[in-house]
Amino acid sequence: MIITKTPFRMSFFGGGTDIPEFFREHGGAVLSTTFDKYCYVNVRHLPRFFDYTTELSYSRIERVKAVDEIEHPAVRNAMKMLDMHEIRLTYEADLPARSGLGTSSSFAVGMLNAFYALKGKYADKKKLADDAIYLERELCREAGGWQDQIAASFGGLNRINFVGDRYEVKPVIISPERKRQLNENLMLFFTGFTRLSSEVQKTNHITSGDKTAQLLEMYRLVDEAEHVLEDRHADLDEFGRLLDVTWRLKRQTGSKVSTDSIDGIYQKGLEAGALGGKLLGAGGGGFVLFYVTPEHREAVMAAMKDLLYVPFSFEDGGTRVIYYAPETYDLSLGRD
Repeated sequence: MIITKTPFRMSFFGGGTDIPEFFREHGGAVLSTTFDKYCYVNVRHLPRFFDYTTELSYSRIERVKAVDEIEHPAVRNAMKMLDMHEIRLTYEADLPARSGLGTSSSFAVGMLNAFYALKGKYADKKKLADDAIYLERELCREAGGWQDQIAASFGGLNRINFVGDRYEVKPVIISPERKRQLNENLMLFFTGFTRLSSEVQKTNHITSGDKTAQLLEMYRLVDEAEHVLEDRHADLDEFGRLLDVTWRLKRQTGSKVSTDSIDGIYQKGLEAGALGGKLLGAGGGGFVLFYVTPEHREAVMAAMKDLLYVPFSFEDGGTRVIYYAPETYDLSLGRD
């Protein structure tokens, strides 16, 4: 039995510039972090005493006799890619899917990590990120960028650069005290709306020509935000103001990025004292993030009284195997 633990990610700047159609021509970068909310994938070989060969438990239960019968596209394609057979897989998570935190990619990374471990093979963080990108973007044909798979694999507060067909992960150099203050000034709320990121991406056509100017400006803001974090003499509150700038640019990249309800939530946050913020993910719903200085926290909390507040802390681990137990039965037992 294998259990993997994979963090969710919070994207601050550069979202959209991680899409290959954009960064292969213009370059791209994102500034993001993982935090202490996780998904857990439990995988073991299925004992040969059942009239099915694979059992999956996620938001539903699947029991099938052949891999091709699996309805979950990521599981089906991953099992075929790594030649996996006769398994029982269970998925659990601290936060809901389709909520703007890269949940599907965290699941893909954690599942691949578990599959490799079950086969007795080691896959490093880059291997897991590359395989997850290939799984979701090529095999499953899901629209979107590369940042989620990379963040879930590597973990931490990073700048991820995209050039040509390559990427590099550069940890943000920030003092522990400054990082703690940034964490304390960020407030996360669940809007209650969820959506499928790949469908939002398709609807918004984020790489179409009339969006290039906004994406290039969002790309430039990554440099400014990174400077604010790494320069101990810079005003950290500028990070919050830059979040407001990038969110207003992001809203111009597609009709499905925001809604009247989300716009109303965001405006309430600003009126209560937040310096800036953004909806996390491709848009349409999920979690909204605000940058709030200590003296305004109570006012913002009151303004968001109808939403669920989610306390969190940054984390640095990335995906990992947290439990391993050897097989305890004879896999050679045949089926009828």
